[in-house]
Amino acid sequence: MTLPGPWTKAALALLLISAGARPALAQSLPDLVTTDVLRVCGDPGNMPFSERKEDGFENKIAAIVADELKVKVRYYWLTQGPGFVRNTLGTGLCDLIIGSAAGGELVQHTNPYYRSAYSLVSRKGEFDGVKRLDDPRLKGKVIGVIGGTPPVNRMGELGLISRMKAYAPYQLDPARKHQTIAAEAIADVAEKTTDAAILWGPAAGWLAKHSGVPMEVVPLLEEPDRPPLTFRIAMGVRMEENDWKRSLNAILRKRRADIETVLRAYDVPLLEEEGNTLLEPSK
Repeated sequence: MTLPGPWTKAALALLLISAGARPALAQSLPDLVTTDVLRVCGDPGNMPFSERKEDGFENKIAAIVADELKVKVRYYWLTQGPGFVRNTLGTGLCDLIIGSAAGGELVQHTNPYYRSAYSLVSRKGEFDGVKRLDDPRLKGKVIGVIGGTPPVNRMGELGLISRMKAYAPYQLDPARKHQTIAAEAIADVAEKTTDAAILWGPAAGWLAKHSGVPMEVVPLLEEPDRPPLTFRIAMGVRMEENDWKRSLNAILRKRRADIETVLRAYDVPLLEEEGNTLLEPSK
């Protein structure tokens, strides 16, 4: 979900014109959204979020949106990394990013449709009761974390850096052993290469469940507000596509229960909209 360098309104308008948009429609960007199909920007190998086989939870949520719009889904696939937004939404080849951290400047966001937290992943029974990163039992342990993510800063504050195993944020080598960096970090915990990992909860829950080793996934809900370890996730559209955003917001409200069902099926830790407490299942 890392989104690179900011778009300016002027740059986006120029890009849309160069891509074939009529200059007269520069102030009517919703007209550029394809209406006979839902064109989704997706990563073809980023489980549990998305995959070419369309079996990730973002694929399932895209299907819910398409069902409400009464159209089919068409994907534009690109591996997550630098240039993802520029080469997907920015080129006009697709109209929607299903999962984007709310508040980022590269895209315009819908209302958030879930909130989650970074989580501590460990082998079951080895860190029972550990809920905070300042727990003395984590001192001297080898903890995996993806470079550049917020937990790195928190670990630095607590003196956990010396034995930290940092993973590069992007691994674009097609010959890599694991589909994603998060999957590699989970495998290292399973194989006892590391003692634990701190990963984005929506990835951690599903990957831990499918690791083949009993694991605990503990959302980090008792950490200080800075650096933030909880985030709201929304959908991303192009800047100024306000009609499209409002249409999506209406769908998110109407199909909220269905979307929550999908997220829970993929073991996504869900938080209340405010406060660091887990969301109770909908009745």
